Amino acid sequence: MTSTNDIRRSFLDYFESQGHARVPSAPLVPQNDPTLMFVNAGMVPFKNVFTGLETRPYSTATSSQKCVRAGGKHNDLDNVGYTARHHTFFEMLGNFSFGDYFKEQAITHAWTLLTKVWGIPADKLTVTVYHTDDQAFDLWKKIAGLPEERIIRIATKDNFWVMGADGPCGPCSEIFYDHGDHIYGGPPGSPEEDGDRFVEIWNLVFMQFVQEADVIVGDLPKPSIDTGMGLERVAAVLQGVHDNYDTDTFKALIAESGALTGSVTTGANQASHRVIADHLRASGFLIADGVLPAAEGRGYVLRRIMRRAMRHAQLLGAQNPLMHRMVPSLVAEMGAAFPELVRAQPLIEATLLQEETRFRQTLANGLRLLDEATLGMGEGATLPGETAFKLYDTFGFPYDLTEDALRAKAITVDRAGFETAMAEQKRAARAAWKGSGDKASDELWYDIADELGGTEFIGYNGTEGEAQVVALVKDGARVETAQAGDTVTILTNQTPFYGESGGQMGDAGTITNDKLRAVVDDTAKPLGRLHAHNATIETGEVAVGDTVKLSVDGARRDAIRANHSATHLLHAALRKRLGGHVTQKGSLVAPDRLRFDFSHPSALTAQEIADVEADVNAQIRHNESVGTRLMTPEDAIAAGAMALFGEKYGDEVRVLSMGKGDDAHYSVELCGGTHVTATGDIAIFKIVSESAVSSGIRRIEALTGEAARLWLVARDERLREAAAALKSSPDEVPGRVLALVEDRRRLERELAEAKKALALGGGGAAAPSGPEQVAGVNFVGQVIDGLEAKALRGAVDDAKARIGAGVVALVAVNDGRASVAVGVSEGLPFSAVDLVKLAVAALGGQGGGGRPDMAQGGGPDGDKGAEAIAAIRAALESQTAPA
Repeated sequence: MTSTNDIRRSFLDYFESQGHARVPSAPLVPQNDPTLMFVNAGMVPFKNVFTGLETRPYSTATSSQKCVRAGGKHNDLDNVGYTARHHTFFEMLGNFSFGDYFKEQAITHAWTLLTKVWGIPADKLTVTVYHTDDQAFDLWKKIAGLPEERIIRIATKDNFWVMGADGPCGPCSEIFYDHGDHIYGGPPGSPEEDGDRFVEIWNLVFMQFVQEADVIVGDLPKPSIDTGMGLERVAAVLQGVHDNYDTDTFKALIAESGALTGSVTTGANQASHRVIADHLRASGFLIADGVLPAAEGRGYVLRRIMRRAMRHAQLLGAQNPLMHRMVPSLVAEMGAAFPELVRAQPLIEATLLQEETRFRQTLANGLRLLDEATLGMGEGATLPGETAFKLYDTFGFPYDLTEDALRAKAITVDRAGFETAMAEQKRAARAAWKGSGDKASDELWYDIADELGGTEFIGYNGTEGEAQVVALVKDGARVETAQAGDTVTILTNQTPFYGESGGQMGDAGTITNDKLRAVVDDTAKPLGRLHAHNATIETGEVAVGDTVKLSVDGARRDAIRANHSATHLLHAALRKRLGGHVTQKGSLVAPDRLRFDFSHPSALTAQEIADVEADVNAQIRHNESVGTRLMTPEDAIAAGAMALFGEKYGDEVRVLSMGKGDDAHYSVELCGGTHVTATGDIAIFKIVSESAVSSGIRRIEALTGEAARLWLVARDERLREAAAALKSSPDEVPGRVLALVEDRRRLERELAEAKKALALGGGGAAAPSGPEQVAGVNFVGQVIDGLEAKALRGAVDDAKARIGAGVVALVAVNDGRASVAVGVSEGLPFSAVDLVKLAVAALGGQGGGGRPDMAQGGGPDGDKGAEAIAAIRAALESQTAPA
């Protein structure tokens, strides 16, 4: 039997041998079409190549593209499990020509692969062409030799492909496989075409026209080819089965589901096992591509898929969470072709386990209440919308799950009543908010969020994306357009721009299209739900409804990510070195630096700073991958995650794990910011300052990456400059500086002694060299320029010793200020304190103090030193100074 993996490989090998570039599958989240929730066809990643907006280094390509159809206008969710060919996740095999070959070669390739490489009997194949496409009709006759009755002309839009109201378009040619007359159905175009006998396996699109406003206006300059073949459908053909769920990949997953639930996989259980197998694939691939369960947007669709499968696991009697135990089987089946499954396996398992654990309690409560609400209802009855809303609003039971649970009982739900109740709840919430005293400017954001919903952030895994402009705000009011020179806030349905929150600065970058270039200098996050791009329009104009390309400044984002991840490692290092009392009290994550505030009662020592810095750099060198999980805040904290200061957490949080600890991760924290993929991306971590913020709160400022390198380079350059000035090598600088410091201290001591000796030896200009007699008391009064204030006390003591009993008053003048000291020998009827106050007053100062025998003070008027000495002399002469 040919396996699904063999078929995929064979398809890609064939076209690669024919000169096509083998292109890996793009992620399921579209990067180039904001109108799509998920990539739903093989051509989506090449859309801009077909329209000429993008060029690739090849003109032909082949791929096996991951696709999901479970949201928006392409939604097969409700049919999955109950039909043979509906899936939420599927693979689209395709070959593409971007202005290279056209119809003849496309038909040749298709026919060669199907009949010669894969050996499908030609008489089992039927094709369709658009009813006016005579060229394709004739080519099928020529190349395949098909009789005219098996080349069916179709006049409906099913055989004419369009990219949109404007853009490339062209006729299609579909290839059908006949499963045999034992199955009901007729060929396409017949009254029985809706039967399952004839199954479309390949669609060839011939892009040859251009249309505007749904009207063909001319020929495409470079006719192109886009084909799509459902891998699951062709696998059924090549494996000799009619039902996609009987192919090898699905059979393996269904067998695993049966084994884990201990239930048969056929009969009444068949639909449930098929739902589980299909939804496991969709959930696994979506999580691997960065989508996590959420309350809105893509995350909400993922949650619906997961919970629908979990509901069917419950119907099969599973007593414990099931889905996460099936992930190894999924990886075994598809991991070789899609290595992202292997890389993300731990995240997929953890996310499924978390979601199913929570959901089982919600399910138990909801089903019990649903049974009570439908008691006595028979087939054809309708559950009131208000009841469905109560289940949703009060008990967290989703509307679609209510519909699914009642499906087996043939009971419908009043959808209109549910929507009415939902609208009333929003109205009441809005009224309550308006009375809360919030700023008037916030009401504008509330209006936008209420009308349009929140912005979907797609920037965890990339820095570019396309989006639709949903609102413009200028000068505090909504506008429909904005022109060059305007400063405007642009809101889009989705964005890779991170909005400032949790200490992390908002992203900057550009918003562009063929008529617009706007520079985004900051991204805010009003109400915590909207991402508001604050931009200046450089050229062109922008209008609500426009499709735009959003490009984050990648270098700036990388620097911010490195700094943000470094704060997590720093937090863990501080707790390790200082103790568990350390908690974050604030942070700033900017592109050029990081700031981290934390609780600690004292300044860090130089050794503690060095140890913390060393610990962080050790984790950087380990280069461990940074892991992400989605958990409830309670479960995350119970598992050891640190909650960040000032963050508001919803029902679910992202849990970031990084670094290598003794028996677990070095750091585990709740955080919604952007981070490096591995700790080595931080490169280097350098603490540049540690200081106090307030009592018990310390602050560390640090640098990472290139900023840290440049800081170290600058320090090294200053060291080299110092070495050059000292005429030494950099290694000798510390010793030379210490020697210079000691020399300076010695010289200062010698200078002070010399000044003191000179002054007391009679060299001063303000007093004679020896003591004078004032009121019968020996008195020395002198002004000494350049004598340091701290040397005054010693100089006074020396003078007192030299003159015996008496009074000494010395004024030292430095840089225009004066210091004064007065010494009075024991037994004299004078107080040094009172005498020094007289001198301080003369110097323009206040106060002064000390003991009766020694007192000091100072004043700003250094040029009045003589007046200070004179004031003391006058007091002595009058003998009025109290004893």
